[in-house]
Amino acid sequence: MAMVSTEVLSRKVLAMEESATLKMAQLGRDLAAKGHHVISLSLGEPDFDTPDHIKEAAKKALDEGYTKYTPVPGLMELREAICRKFERDNGLHFTPAQIVVSNGAKQSIANLCAAMLNPGDEVILFAPYWVSYYDIVSMNEGVPVVVAAGIDQDFKVTAAQVAAAITDRTKLIIFSSPCNPSGSVFTQDELEAIAAVLAPHEQIYIVADEIYEYINFSGAHVSMGTIPSVAARTITVNGFAKGYAMTGWRLGYIGAPTFIANACTKIQGQVTSGANAFAQKAAVHALDADLTATYAMRDAFQKRRELIIGLLEQIPGLKVNHPQGAFYLFPEVSAYFGKSLGDQVINDDNDLSEYLLAEAHVATVAGEAFGIPGCIRISYAASEEDLREAARRIAAALGKLK
Repeated sequence: MAMVSTEVLSRKVLAMEESATLKMAQLGRDLAAKGHHVISLSLGEPDFDTPDHIKEAAKKALDEGYTKYTPVPGLMELREAICRKFERDNGLHFTPAQIVVSNGAKQSIANLCAAMLNPGDEVILFAPYWVSYYDIVSMNEGVPVVVAAGIDQDFKVTAAQVAAAITDRTKLIIFSSPCNPSGSVFTQDELEAIAAVLAPHEQIYIVADEIYEYINFSGAHVSMGTIPSVAARTITVNGFAKGYAMTGWRLGYIGAPTFIANACTKIQGQVTSGANAFAQKAAVHALDADLTATYAMRDAFQKRRELIIGLLEQIPGLKVNHPQGAFYLFPEVSAYFGKSLGDQVINDDNDLSEYLLAEAHVATVAGEAFGIPGCIRISYAASEEDLREAARRIAAALGKLK
């Protein structure tokens, strides 16, 4: 049989990292398949089912024949509904020509980077950043410039840090608020300070990822696009996965300057074309319907946040943040580095995350994947029973390290 060589693969794919969150989720599934009870706190997926009224809208759309190709940027009625949502919830003013619906917010960000980056263009990433930002930028020949904020800053980059990172090659800034993985939420004052730094730099565009908008415990969500000095250069990314528990529906969208929206449509037209027809019809209903179910999920996440913070704060050596949004904790775990159990030495957060999976059967994600080594990401999108048991197992496993 002929030898198969990886040399046939592109440099792009060989340089690309596997998504750390998906990798840990798969390792957890592999362990569960061997008969172990694994508690997965690794994926950013609400454990709630999609609200019934949204599922019923999808069934109705199927019965009405919405099973065909859709326009590349999305059904007109969905783009109109997104414009209404932006106006109602965010104070953002878009026309349907400025909206592009994609197969998830991840594709929206990939489209943007493919449409806007030339080799060597720099992209400032606020760390901790969502795990895929770095590789999406890199695969589109951009240069990620990581600006990091640790737990002492509540994982929020300052305007001064942004100013220091800007060069004449800076093209984009990408950040999320509420943040994945830290759960931190930028305030109006913090965003205005960053906007003041960016305002004179007309070549820099801002990508504001607001996918966790509705899971916000701090009060009103603030959109960067509402700040006049940078409004014309802000691209707002959002979707249905988190606030509506529609992860598997694969629907995201952007509101952007028209020429950027057109460029993203051009890219998407050559890659996937339009998103799922009946899912888009259901999404129209989701945007226009009452948000009672969404807010009920938010309240449940807030209750779980209090539970898991209280449990983890009892574990010696963990420094726990108190996030104002999303459904993550990002505790600092460096106190355990250098400790060991038998032959296993914990050198870094990757070792600790792997140790917790093997020893405690709890899946987490190492902070290095998010640009902040020394932490781990814990998703509390799980039942209270699982969170209590996971915390008990984590405490027991960490207690074995000497």
